[in-house]
Amino acid sequence: MSRPTTALVIGGGIAGAVTATALRLAGIDAAVHEAYPTPGAGIGGSLAIAANGLAALDLIGVGDAVRGIGLPIARTRMTVAGRDLGLLPQLPDVEPMRMVRRGELHRVLREHAARNGVAFRYGSRLVAVEEGRASITARFEDGDDATAEVLVGADGVRSTVRGLIDPANPGPRYTGLLSFGGRVRADVAFDGMTFAFGRRAYSLYWPEPDGEVVWGANLPSERYLSLREARAIPAEHWLRVLRETYAGDDPSGLLAERTTPATLDVTGAIHIMPPVPHWWRGRMVLAGDAVHAPSNSTGQGASLAIESGVELARCLRDLPEPGEAFAAYERLRRERVEAVARRGARINSSKTPGPVGRRLMQAVMPVLFRRMDAEKTMGPELRYRIDWAAPVLAG
Repeated sequence: MSRPTTALVIGGGIAGAVTATALRLAGIDAAVHEAYPTPGAGIGGSLAIAANGLAALDLIGVGDAVRGIGLPIARTRMTVAGRDLGLLPQLPDVEPMRMVRRGELHRVLREHAARNGVAFRYGSRLVAVEEGRASITARFEDGDDATAEVLVGADGVRSTVRGLIDPANPGPRYTGLLSFGGRVRADVAFDGMTFAFGRRAYSLYWPEPDGEVVWGANLPSERYLSLREARAIPAEHWLRVLRETYAGDDPSGLLAERTTPATLDVTGAIHIMPPVPHWWRGRMVLAGDAVHAPSNSTGQGASLAIESGVELARCLRDLPEPGEAFAAYERLRRERVEAVARRGARINSSKTPGPVGRRLMQAVMPVLFRRMDAEKTMGPELRYRIDWAAPVLAG
C-alpha cells in the first residue's frame, strides 16, 4: 500500500461532509455517497456544537459559518422535580456551545464541502465492497459503483460499513429513551438552557431571540422504535403521551400542551455505541456515529464526529499507507471518545430512575451539584484541540 490520493466517503451527514472536506485539504480527492435521495431528507431538531467541535471546524474553514447559524448558550442550569439547583459551573475562558438546527448545519457543511471540491451523490446506498491490491470498489443498490484507494464509513449508528469491516460488530445499544422536540411560543424566565429532571421524565429547553422556546423530551420507553417506526405513529398520539408524562412539570407541561402536530419533531430511539472492537480493516475505516455515538446527553456527539473526521484526514495525509494511518487514527481517538460515552451512559441512567430512584436523586443531586468541579468534569472535553499543522507519527 501507499499514501492514498482518492477516497470514498459513505454518508453525507455531519461526519461525512467534514471528513470529505478535511480529506480535500489534506490533498486527497474525496467524493460523498449518501443513501437518502435528496439533501436534508428526514433531518430535524437541534443539536449542540461544543467549543472543541467549533475549534475543529475552524481547521477546515467553516467554524465562523456555523457560529453564524448557532445560538450561543452562555448559561445553563438544572432543575430536579421543580427545584432550581442554580447555574451549572462554567469554564469562563471557554467559548460557549452553539445550538444549531440540524438541517441548517447539514446545509452549511455540505455547501462548504462542495466549495472545496467535494462531489455529493444522493440515492447511493452501499450494499457491498470489493477490495483490490491498490483500491477498493463500492457497489451501490442502484447498480452503480465507484472506486478509490480508501473508503470511509461515516454512515451513522446503523452503519453498513461497520458490518462489512466486522460482521460480528456489537451495533448500537438502545438507551430506553425516545427523543422528541418542538418549538412553541412561550415565556420562560431563564435566558439560558435548562436541564429539567421532571417528576416522570427528563426534558430541556431554551428561549430563542425570535420569542420561541425550543424544547426536547426524552421519553422512557421499553419499546424500541426507530426513526421511521416512531414517525409512522400519528403525532397526535405522541402529543397525548408527552402531555401526560410532563403534566405538573413547569414549564415542560406547558411546552408540551402548546406543541402541535406541525411543530412536533419525532426522532425515535436514542442510541449509544458500545466500544467497537474493529475501527478499520484493509482499506475501510469508520468515522463519526458509525464508530462512536455517545448519548445526546453529553452534548458532544456532533463535536466528536467533527474531530474524528479532521483527525482521520490528518493521519492519511502524513502516514505512508492506509493501514498505518488508520491505526494511528484509532490510537489518537479511541480513549477520548469512549470516555465521553461512559459519561453519557451515567447521565442516561439518571433520566430513567424509577420512583425510588427519583426520590434518591432529589436528595443527592443538590449535594453533587454543589461539589461539581467544572474544570475536572468538562475541561478535558472542551479544551481539546487538534494540531493540524503537526505531523502524525507512526507507533
